[in-house]
Amino acid sequence: MGRTVSPYSIVLADQQKRLSKFRRTLRRQDQELFDDIFERARLHVQAGVQSSNPDPMESIFISVLIEMLKDARHLKARVDELEKELRNAKK
Repeated sequence: MGRTVSPYSIVLADQQKRLSKFRRTLRRQDQELFDDIFERARLHVQAGVQSSNPDPMESIFISVLIEMLKDARHLKARVDELEKELRNAKK
C-alpha cells in the first residue's frame, strides 16, 4: 500500500507544535507574532495541500511571505494616498 499523506491542516499544526519550545522562549509580544505567522499560513491551506511538498515549512513560509507582502502593499498604497492628500492640502 502507498504512503498516506496527512491533511495539510494537520501538518501545519504539527509544525507549530514542533516549534512550541522555541515559541515558549520568545518574549510575550514575539509569541503573539509567532502565532500570527501560523494564522497567516492557515490562510493558504489549499495551496499547501496542492504542493504536497516533503518539507511543509517551505509552503508555510511562502504563505506567510505572501500575506506580509499584501500588508506591505496595502500600507504603501495608504502612505501614497496620504502623501497625495497632504500635497493637495498645501496647494
